[in-house]
Amino acid sequence: MERVTKHLKIFGHVQGVGYRAWAVQNATQIGLRGWVRNRSNGSVEAVVTGDEDAVQKFISACYEGPRASKVETISVSDGLDELLSSFEQRETS
Repeated sequence: MERVTKHLKIFGHVQGVGYRAWAVQNATQIGLRGWVRNRSNGSVEAVVTGDEDAVQKFISACYEGPRASKVETISVSDGLDELLSSFEQRETS
């Protein structure tokens, strides 16, 4: 299975609803590495690295998010593997 890295920008009602903690839990459960953070524009940004199927599973789950969220759209592009050993929550950018 090929390893891929994707850069996600998640828009909608995604801050103040536990989205980052939810993303860390879900990414960790399926063996992904990377990070997630809030953006000052109200979106959430993430970089995920792992097997292609696992990354696609995570992206699909991101459209649902935690119960209180309401995702409107997700922008997905190729990302750079930052060689992290886990999936972490980062400071707002």
